[in-house]
Amino acid sequence: MNQTLAAAKTIASARRDRTPLQPLAADAAPQDEAQGYRIQNAVHDLLSADFGALVGYKIGCTSAVMQQYLNIPHPCGGGVFAKGVHESGASLSAADFVRVGVECEIAVRLARDLLPSEAPFTADAVGRVIESYLPAIEIVDDRYADWQTIGAPTLVADDFFAAGCVLGKPVARSAAPDLLDIVGCAIINGSEVSRGTGADVLGHPHNALAWLANHLAASGKGLRAGQIVLTGSLVKTVWLKSGDGVMMDLSGLGKVAVTFT
Repeated sequence: MNQTLAAAKTIASARRDRTPLQPLAADAAPQDEAQGYRIQNAVHDLLSADFGALVGYKIGCTSAVMQQYLNIPHPCGGGVFAKGVHESGASLSAADFVRVGVECEIAVRLARDLLPSEAPFTADAVGRVIESYLPAIEIVDDRYADWQTIGAPTLVADDFFAAGCVLGKPVARSAAPDLLDIVGCAIINGSEVSRGTGADVLGHPHNALAWLANHLAASGKGLRAGQIVLTGSLVKTVWLKSGDGVMMDLSGLGKVAVTFT
C-alpha cells in the first residue's frame, strides 16, 4: 500500500467512526500541502460510498479572522459530500460530530462548467458563471486530537474541518446585492455572537471562487454546473454544544438556520 493510500485510509476510517484523528505516522503524514491534496483526493474516493457524491467544495482561510485563528495565511480547499448538504431548518444530531462548529458563509451555485483548459481564472470570469447565491452555514467538525499541532497538510488531507452545510433559499445572480455590502451575523440561541462582511472574504467572494478554480485546474480538475461552493467564513468559527440553535442572517441574501439536538 503506498503512503498516500495508507494516510487516506487512516483519515477516512477516523471520519467514519467519529474518532479524533491522531497525528499520522511519520512515513504516512503529508510533508506539504500538495501531498495533502493528493491524499484528500484518495479520501474523497474512499468516503463517497458512505457520504454520497462530491457535490461541491468549501474554501477555508479566506478571511483575516480565520487566517489568524488557524495560523494559515492562505486559502485551503475541501470537498462537500451530498449527504452533508441540508436545507434551512434542519435538525441534526450533535452526536454525529466529534466537536461541531458553524461558520457564516456566502455560497454560490454554478450555472456552467469551469474547465481546467480555461485557466487562469479571474474574479470577473468566475462571477459571470454563477447561477445564484445562497446564505449558508458551513458545518465544521474539530475531529482532531489537537488541530493546532496536527499541521496544515494533514488538515488539508481531511478536507479542512469540513462536515457539511445548511443552505438557505437561492438568490439569482441578477437579483443579488453587491457582495461587498453583505453583512453576515452569527446568531446562537437568539443572541448575536459575531459578524463580518462579504468584503472580508479575500476582498470579494469571487476572488475566493477564482482561487478554487485555479487550484483545481492546476491538477487538471474543474468545477461543474450545479455544484455548490462555500466561499469562506465571514466570522470566526463558533463551536457549539448540544441543543444550540443557529441562525446566520446575511443581509440581502436571507437567513439560514439549523439546530443541533
